[in-house]
Amino acid sequence: MPVATPDQYAELLDKAKRGGFAYPAFNVSSSQTINAVLQGLTEAGSDGIIQVTTGGADYFAGHTVKARATGAIAFAKYATEVAKSYPVTVALHTDHCPKPALDDFVLPLIAASADEIKAGRGPLFQSHMWDGSAVPLDENIAISEDMLKRTKAINAILEIEVGVVGGEEDGIKGDGGDALYTTLDDVTKVVEALGLGEKGRYIAALTFGNVHGVYKPGNVKLRPELLGEIQTGIAATFGTAAKPLDLVFHGGSGSSAAEIAEAVANGVVKMNIDTDTQYAFTRSIAGYMLTNYDGVLKVDGEVGDKKRYDPRAWGKVAETAMAKRVIEATQELGSYGKSAS
Repeated sequence: MPVATPDQYAELLDKAKRGGFAYPAFNVSSSQTINAVLQGLTEAGSDGIIQVTTGGADYFAGHTVKARATGAIAFAKYATEVAKSYPVTVALHTDHCPKPALDDFVLPLIAASADEIKAGRGPLFQSHMWDGSAVPLDENIAISEDMLKRTKAINAILEIEVGVVGGEEDGIKGDGGDALYTTLDDVTKVVEALGLGEKGRYIAALTFGNVHGVYKPGNVKLRPELLGEIQTGIAATFGTAAKPLDLVFHGGSGSSAAEIAEAVANGVVKMNIDTDTQYAFTRSIAGYMLTNYDGVLKVDGEVGDKKRYDPRAWGKVAETAMAKRVIEATQELGSYGKSAS
């Protein structure tokens, strides 16, 4: 199946860990951006992850209403259906759910997946993120334990965040300071509570200076070597093999190839991509409109050109431009040409 089963998703992550590469996880907010991701992954011969935030889910539901769970379900059902036409495997994920959004975002989606499973089908989403970066660590861990039980019950994977990603995404702001760099002590507390897979599978977004958005070179101080130090410390403390944690790279837009490669070498199996694909999509539309202004506008009493202002005309341009950036991400992360399909 083009949308992975829970077991297939787990194997994809294991494959990335064994092979020393990571899957790109693309944030989407419309049918067009879903199609663009599927187009790009197919052209790259790569599997990947398609994900939606609270804001993206709100937009799927309609920007004049607030029904993010409905929007997320619509996203999942649309993606599941259209993915059947593409020869790659994708997983569906919910991104960045802070505490105030649990009750109207992830928890209703888990309940919807439970209903799907009772009906003999798979979960709507293969993984969900609980973003506890805005609460004290002890509370983050306590909610993570509860969420892990819930995701395990529907055979889904939980994503957690330990530390704070700077910048802003969909209204979620991360303050700077020491929390931009996760500590070994913090991760040790998390592992003591959540285990290393025996209580349910989870992936962890550890912070090493990450910031959402794009900044000029030198403004973001990434320390991907910190991930390796934490992996070594956890392996020593809990007596495991090397790199026991499956890690997630947030706030990676604008990162150098060397920084990405080092993060992946230290156990990153999933990297979120949003800002760069947003820009690729919108920049192409801006170029199209400027080039075709006399066709998309009724200028000087003329009637324009319906073939050029048809949303499908510029939509195809935007989808292809975004797909090109998707391909670049698979090349940077090493998933290019490695589709399991």
